[in-house]
Amino acid sequence: MAIPPFQQFMLPIMQMVADGQIHAFAETKVVVAKALGVSDDDLQELLPSGRQTRFENRIYWAKVHLEKALLLESPTRGRFRITDRGRKLLGGKPNNINLNILAKYPEWNLFKNGNVAGATLIASKVDESKVEELTPTEQFLNAYQSLREQLGLSLLDQVMKGTPEFFEQLVVDLLLAMGYGGSQVDAGKAVGKTSDGGIDGIIKEDRLGLDFVYLQAKRWERSVGSPEVRDFVGSLVGHSASKGVFLTTSKFSKEALDYVKRIPQRVVLIDGAQLTELMMDFCVGVTKVETYSLQKMDTDYFGME
Repeated sequence: MAIPPFQQFMLPIMQMVADGQIHAFAETKVVVAKALGVSDDDLQELLPSGRQTRFENRIYWAKVHLEKALLLESPTRGRFRITDRGRKLLGGKPNNINLNILAKYPEWNLFKNGNVAGATLIASKVDESKVEELTPTEQFLNAYQSLREQLGLSLLDQVMKGTPEFFEQLVVDLLLAMGYGGSQVDAGKAVGKTSDGGIDGIIKEDRLGLDFVYLQAKRWERSVGSPEVRDFVGSLVGHSASKGVFLTTSKFSKEALDYVKRIPQRVVLIDGAQLTELMMDFCVGVTKVETYSLQKMDTDYFGME
């Protein structure tokens, strides 16, 4: 099963602390996972940032909301316990605890009204009716990913409208930005059309030219199949080369992807989506407009355990 919305974490957390004892965050993960039936595989699912699991993030934000409603309190770092208000809420034996229930507490409303995380949903593909299922971190990351996807589609559209020469120059610029080649002049000469046995270009793997990478670039709309990839690999063999990169503005067939896994040569296939991802990651054809730093509280600074 998928990880439940973070609001569903609230009741298990409150039930865990109903004993009035001080509990640790690490303990919460075990209890909540068991209560909600979260599988071991789901526990390992990462946020798009790759720096935190989705499960831990949802526990964190469920705990934040409960604390802002003064249902929980943290006497020391990483520890928390139920408050008198929390005991009173549980005394009513609620079937669930969600944001509608928290809304009756003025302290929580002050927190909500001061939280601008909802603004990150602009241009996001997330259904607004499901916004409250996501933590602020997830909302931010989803909006960021949505903006990247939209930009990637725009970049690919512009690449397809360009000339073959423009695509060749783009490949040069991208590989240089990624650290290949030595200079624009060297890389330009190396990647220039060779018309040599199915090889579109050769570029230095490093600035010293200790090794070379052979290139094939297809500005296509139709899928690139295994015959084209086989021809490219055959060209590598003909040049006694062991490394190659095949770039396309379209996609590779499943047969092509499977084929490169079985050969001794190291061949990387880069499709249109991956191409635009690399362009954004290495700032080729894009300009940074704004930079946002996603921060969290430094508990060490405040002397919290």
